[in-house]
Amino acid sequence: MNTVTVIDYGIGNLRNVVRGLERAGAQVQTSMNPDVVRQADRLVLPGVGAFAVGMAELSLQGLDHAVSEAARAGTPLLGICLGMQMLLDHSEENGIHSGLGILAGNVKAIPGEGVNRVRRRKIPHIGWSALQYPPHRSHWRDSCLAGTQRGAFCYFVHSYMVVPENPTQILAQCRYEGLAVNAAIAQDNVTGLQFHPECSGPHGLKILEQFIKN
Repeated sequence: MNTVTVIDYGIGNLRNVVRGLERAGAQVQTSMNPDVVRQADRLVLPGVGAFAVGMAELSLQGLDHAVSEAARAGTPLLGICLGMQMLLDHSEENGIHSGLGILAGNVKAIPGEGVNRVRRRKIPHIGWSALQYPPHRSHWRDSCLAGTQRGAFCYFVHSYMVVPENPTQILAQCRYEGLAVNAAIAQDNVTGLQFHPECSGPHGLKILEQFIKN
């Protein structure tokens, strides 16, 4: 069985991610060693909190280069929540901050202005939302969402959303108070999930199982 390495860069609740992966059948280790990250079979980049803080901690420990090198080498990489956002080029959270640049695109604030321009959209987006196909997709085969039904509810906690430069990288979306939010992105060996699969019950467990198998 391939070992899943969860990247420990000093922020975020690793325990739930590790527990979820173990329940999904993975052999799991955590590491803040760049060399371990470079040599990993599979990588998970978790995260909660501010983009700039997350990137600063990755950089401080030399993990930013290690994650990028592993991704370029073809290592399966799963970014969760903030970990997904840091895969992109930049974030507009509290200024403009550079990300890992593994996938081209930006992270933008969820607009507070509602669809009818009268009622304000609640920020952050907290709670359960249903995964849907984006306009260009009709299936989730060959991804960690394979086996997940359209309409499956997953758990979200975020104020910012990813906007990839290439729309074909959008794997799944959800609707939040009239807004299409990109819930998952993927390109080759790299996948990002805006929701927390480790907190999403049986659907999230299935997604982690697929990541381990793919």
